[in-house]
Amino acid sequence: MTVTILRPAQTPPSLMTLIFGTALSVLSLNMFLPSLPGIAAAFDADYGLANLSVAGYLAISAVLQILMGPLSDLYGRRRIMLICCALFVVASIGCALASNIWVFLGFRLLQGAIISGQVISRAVIRDMYPPSEAASKLGYMAMIMALAPMTGPMIGGALDMAFGWRSGFWLYTALGVIVLLLTWGDMGETNTSRSATFRAQMRLYPGLFSSRRFWGYSACVAFSIGGFYSFVTGAPMVAAAWFDLSPAMVGLGIGIITCGFMVGNFITGRLAQRVRLLTLILIGRVISCVGPALGLGLFWGGQGSEWVFFGSAICVGLGNGLTIANASAGLMSVRPDLAGSAAGLSGAMTVALGAALTTATGLLVQPDTAPFVVLGIMLTASVLALISAVYVQIVDSADPLEPAKP
Repeated sequence: MTVTILRPAQTPPSLMTLIFGTALSVLSLNMFLPSLPGIAAAFDADYGLANLSVAGYLAISAVLQILMGPLSDLYGRRRIMLICCALFVVASIGCALASNIWVFLGFRLLQGAIISGQVISRAVIRDMYPPSEAASKLGYMAMIMALAPMTGPMIGGALDMAFGWRSGFWLYTALGVIVLLLTWGDMGETNTSRSATFRAQMRLYPGLFSSRRFWGYSACVAFSIGGFYSFVTGAPMVAAAWFDLSPAMVGLGIGIITCGFMVGNFITGRLAQRVRLLTLILIGRVISCVGPALGLGLFWGGQGSEWVFFGSAICVGLGNGLTIANASAGLMSVRPDLAGSAAGLSGAMTVALGAALTTATGLLVQPDTAPFVVLGIMLTASVLALISAVYVQIVDSADPLEPAKP
């Protein structure tokens, strides 16, 4: 990848530039998590208040995704991405220099601007490629980007131990500058069908919002990722109460589902241009249902073990890898001229549902029933995602021209 950063880009970006932008949006959520206790202690604040840097960030990112998609449809992908990267750099410096918890939380919420990396990168890929090829590129991007949630907390923890919690935010600053430069030098505008005015753009929205196919794909993505959130929330309780695993082994077990996700995305990257998107999605949803269903059956029969529990999660991760990139390409293809809006709205739905399932898992999981509750919620989410995919299949059969309607 050759990037000339001294002059603005005039050509579409490379895949690696989009991967960096997306990965930073993930790292911005999880890299500093090991530092939360230290942040609370440094500012003499309650841990629950410091934890708003996570909950508040998720809430603001959901709202920003709704806004950034339409703004990128109207003003262009490049301009919005540059503004958001600059805001992230300023916010990261503010967090690193914060003198009290309220200043820190304020700048931390401003860091949420980098969620544009997820929304805009997906829209850019859809701008550049037809649906099947877009799904393939999204699959490869997700496969590489999945390393971010695996390595982020380890990097943050090591920095905290060596240099203190502020060092993580200085690293955020450096990474933000890198992504800003990459965007400037390698991300030419890809949105060639921008509306002349906001009012003109708003007149296009009914074609997206009234599309049954869009809502079916979006629900499929949201429930698929929601099952993963439930697993991450409940797995530590299961591991501690039932298997007496060390924190290191719990981290390894949680990473397993990410490995399954990477494999599924690799398969998507290889097959998306040769196999119908919905076929891959349906196969992925069946795999995601079979894993937790078998796990529940074995636990009910007294044959449950850590291998059964985490093996069920691998199936969910593999199924999600076959689902999410393909469903994302599908929902952005309903109205290609509103790809950013579609990506943003779908992303906000996913965050909202993930927060709801995370909360439900936290409330329902008890030591005596932990594996049954976690696997049950994962199975429920997987079944609902499968139903959503079947719904899209029904819409395809009944009205194949629906997405093309103005």
